[in-house]
Amino acid sequence: MKDMKNTLAVFENIKIRRIYDEKSETWFFSVVDIIQALIQQPDYQIARKYWNKLKERLKKEGNESVTNCHRLKLEAADGKKYLTDVANPETLLRLIQSVPSPKAETIKLWLAKVGYERMQDMADPALSLDRAREYWQQHGRSKKWIQQRMMGQETRNKLTDYWKNHDIKKEEEYAILTNIIHQEWSGLTVKGHKDIKGLKTQNLRDHMSEAELIFTALAELSTRQIAEIMAATGVKENKVAGKKGGGIAKKARLNLEHKTGRKIVTTDNYLPPKKSPDKLNGGINKKSQKEKRSNR
Repeated sequence: MKDMKNTLAVFENIKIRRIYDEKSETWFFSVVDIIQALIQQPDYQIARKYWNKLKERLKKEGNESVTNCHRLKLEAADGKKYLTDVANPETLLRLIQSVPSPKAETIKLWLAKVGYERMQDMADPALSLDRAREYWQQHGRSKKWIQQRMMGQETRNKLTDYWKNHDIKKEEEYAILTNIIHQEWSGLTVKGHKDIKGLKTQNLRDHMSEAELIFTALAELSTRQIAEIMAATGVKENKVAGKKGGGIAKKARLNLEHKTGRKIVTTDNYLPPKKSPDKLNGGINKKSQKEKRSNR
């Protein structure tokens, strides 16, 4: 399959990995992620074992749904890409029949909806932005945060467009350059930043504070402008631009932290509360509140 585009969809707070084949105009969804939503299991490994057993049973029964699944590379929780069982909506609808779940009919409707949304996006890309804004609103983000998140995404898109046009082709090259910029401005790798926030498969930027989003955008804006002046081409030259751009944001971060006495990079996140609230902007977890009081 050629011209594949990776993205995520969300079903009741469970992120479903999917990939779009431009040639056939078809979505292929991660089967394990769909299974995870069906059995309402937060542990991905349990869902994976469930699918493996179900797959074995269906193969023995001669079920064609299993043979219609494909193996494509999707990004996992560790940030690396692995071959993963995927299926188009038609095949998934048949597989869903094999899983006893109260969510079966809801997921069927959801699959039809996301397919329709893709056709809408192709006709009017602004609709996908509207859906993202609606999703963040539903999950308690402020208007100011949403505005900053979307502005940051536009800055990110301009940077990756530059890379794409200057000999950055492989996914791992994008990841390397992104990590350099992020580590330079924040003092943490992308993974390290996710770890201190308690994130696994979640998108780091969706769990950043307004300040973290602003400094990420500053680092990426600076990187692009420096790369343009350098006419940076290839990984080696763009690494240099990334370090310089990230360094500009680092100086600004350190200066602000010195003036305010507050750290920009925080452990706070927007994960659903467990034993104590974990949300930003008025819902910081109790541990963080205690730490702040003790530092006063």
